[in-house]
Amino acid sequence: MGRGLAVRCPIRIDLAGGWSDVPAYCNDKRGEVVNIAINHYVTATKTLDENRRLTVQYSTEMPIGSGLGTSGAMNVALMAAISGEGRKSDELAEMAFQFESILGNTGGRQDQWASALGGINHLTFDGDEVEVNRLNPSEGFRNWLQNNLLLFDSKIQHISGELHDGVWTRFHKRDEEVLCGLDMIRDAGLLMASAIGEEEVSQVVKSMKMVMTGVDLLDEKIHNPFRDIIAPLEDLGHVLAWKAMGAGGGGVIGVIINNDEKSKAAILDTMQTAEWSQIMWQIEDSGITLQ
Repeated sequence: MGRGLAVRCPIRIDLAGGWSDVPAYCNDKRGEVVNIAINHYVTATKTLDENRRLTVQYSTEMPIGSGLGTSGAMNVALMAAISGEGRKSDELAEMAFQFESILGNTGGRQDQWASALGGINHLTFDGDEVEVNRLNPSEGFRNWLQNNLLLFDSKIQHISGELHDGVWTRFHKRDEEVLCGLDMIRDAGLLMASAIGEEEVSQVVKSMKMVMTGVDLLDEKIHNPFRDIIAPLEDLGHVLAWKAMGAGGGGVIGVIINNDEKSKAAILDTMQTAEWSQIMWQIEDSGITLQ
């Protein structure tokens, strides 16, 4: 009989600050991100047979390109499966990031850290250094997040690579709109950390709206795939704030709803008409789990 090891890692939702974790930005200024690991997973299974032949297999609960950090979670699971027991979560997160960098990925570190650590985290990125501040709101506020932040899979293709290239080309040319947008997104991350720490719903909404404004300065195409569907609901007051969960257009969006049944019913009806499917979720407090 061969020997096997299964590793499970959660994917994440990005509440605020995503983009500011990219080295191109945080090598110059500190990046600030708040994200939540959720109860949808990537599993990597390592098997070593009698002849010492190694096999590693993946499975994902969400499709690649959803904007939920699935690729980052896959690589964390891979590093954990290969390494076995003994490695710290932050070491595995950095190994996964460096692995992706070798493959040409120019994105940031938030996906790997969210998957490795689990829970709600305020992550500060300063060059290659990552500072972790775990956020531990009350059960009531956790329930508010889980009940009032709805996730929907638009089934629109996520194209972050193309959009990233354009944004970072403008960044290196010191384009004022991009520089302002990135700073605003970073500041939204700081505000979101404070809002969750103080359990201020209005500030959570304000932070997400800041993200939207900042992202539109980077490239309006990022949110254009969703705008025609969501904007009328926002105008009617059913939606308080919304954003794409990834850095590219398409994939999954998060919608903070007005806390009443009429708003929720209107949103669900609109999403059903648009053929967007709701993703039920809860906070996953555990990161890398050996099974």
